Amino acid sequence: MLLNTYEPWKFAFSAETDFDNIEKDSYGIIGVPFDSTTSYHSGSRLGPIVVREASYGFENYNINFKTSLDCIFYDFGDVNVVPGNCEATCNIVEDTVNELFDLGIKPITIGGEHSASIGVIKALSEKYEKLTVVHLDAHRDLAFDFIGEKYSHATVMRRAHEFGVDLVQIGIRSSSIEEEDFVKSTYNIQTFKNKDVHRHMDAVEYYLTTVDTPIYLSIDMDVLDPAIAPSVGNPTPGGLFISEIEDLIRSLSFKNVVGMDVVETATDRLGENTAVTAAKIIYDFLSLI
Repeated sequence: MLLNTYEPWKFAFSAETDFDNIEKDSYGIIGVPFDSTTSYHSGSRLGPIVVREASYGFENYNINFKTSLDCIFYDFGDVNVVPGNCEATCNIVEDTVNELFDLGIKPITIGGEHSASIGVIKALSEKYEKLTVVHLDAHRDLAFDFIGEKYSHATVMRRAHEFGVDLVQIGIRSSSIEEEDFVKSTYNIQTFKNKDVHRHMDAVEYYLTTVDTPIYLSIDMDVLDPAIAPSVGNPTPGGLFISEIEDLIRSLSFKNVVGMDVVETATDRLGENTAVTAAKIIYDFLSLI
């Protein structure tokens, strides 16, 4: 077992963990049951458990992609978080991702609030000379601080940018004027708003094919329309559809994706729409690699 983790459940189809015979260059799931900076709808700390449970509703064969989920991947359980202390929790996540990297494992993080991605991105930004974060979200998450806190679900991509990564933000439809001014002041943030995806998916997919660095994929479940995924921290109308997420994941499956997260599933109800959809996104990604 990894330091600072415990195992409440396993994602469907995950392999048994034998640390003496780990498959190198595979993916490993960790959950981060943390939502201490949530500003609207709380409950994402329960996301890892309900997303794992929902994964048992899928078949091994993915009919949309005509592939079988036959890759080897692991589920290492949940990180031991520090409730109320976002920075300390991010440090633990960072340490855990470093352990995974030493094992030759690429992280898939189930949240939990989006702040957990800070620890993952920080670890990976130090492992790769250049890293691009493809960020699917309704919000930019580029605030310098939020209610006086630098470590928060609303500041995660600002911290990531400070680590030196390039950002591709997809599905954006809510932002502050300060965040917009910050984007204008930089050279390495590419934006595709929700209507860009709806009307010009081919342009979005083409842009992703031009990214030649390792990619970290970060998916806030509020990128989806609330009619599809209602139980998120900050639901925002006008979101993406499942078919569009599938298209984006298919495009990225041809790239060097060194990690991903699916965060902000905020429900305690088994079988709830958001949890099932989050599990499907992870399932689809694993079906394509």
